Amino acid sequence: MQQLFKYLCTWVVITLLCLGLGWSLPAQAATKIDAKLEQQVLEIIRAHPEVLIESVQVYEQKQQAQLKQAQQAFLQDLKTNPQAVIGNSPKTGPADSKIVLVEFSDFQCPYCAEAHKILKSVLEKHKDNLTLVYKHFPITSSHPEAIPAAQAAWAAQQQGKFWEYHDALFTNQKQLGEALYLDIAKKLNLDLQKFNSDRKLAITAIGQDIQLAEKLGIMGTPFLVIKSENYTGAIQASEIENRLANTK
Repeated sequence: MQQLFKYLCTWVVITLLCLGLGWSLPAQAATKIDAKLEQQVLEIIRAHPEVLIESVQVYEQKQQAQLKQAQQAFLQDLKTNPQAVIGNSPKTGPADSKIVLVEFSDFQCPYCAEAHKILKSVLEKHKDNLTLVYKHFPITSSHPEAIPAAQAAWAAQQQGKFWEYHDALFTNQKQLGEALYLDIAKKLNLDLQKFNSDRKLAITAIGQDIQLAEKLGIMGTPFLVIKSENYTGAIQASEIENRLANTK
């Protein structure tokens, strides 16, 4: 009976979470819920409502533990093996820099455009000892042009022009759209046939960045993580200069 009790409580939690998040239960799982089992679940909830609350709390604690573990692993990799974090992402700065700044950004995000101005100034000032790494994190729920812009920037990267394209997108953020993407490509003398072909392939790489951001629990953009000799962790754009000033 105790085993059935735990099973039913677990199933209720999963069901409620799915409903709350707008997900659907798998068809195979749904067919296994008969009227008798449903009645047993309802009886348990009525008799022991505190168990449901406890089960949800345990689930949330487990999720938080997994999130913390993922964040710690990311920071450790950034500190000891930054190339594992950088991967194939676009980067600018010295290859052997001891300071690495990872930016999760969205080309349609106005706050990212403001951060871009700060980062551009910082890079000019610290170009000999700072590496900037760009990770795509388009917020599609509010920025319909975020993914198309990211795809265009990724395509430009395949022709060695990511940062020029990146700067042009932020400079012309209010004009994001197909006309702008092609216009920037032409001004940068990109091979348009390859550019258009690569845009279709970009979603895989962008998706990997999105998965990483979600795994780390990043909720918005811009999100910056810096690695230096004195500190490794999240940072605000306005704090970068102070951190760099305290770096050996």
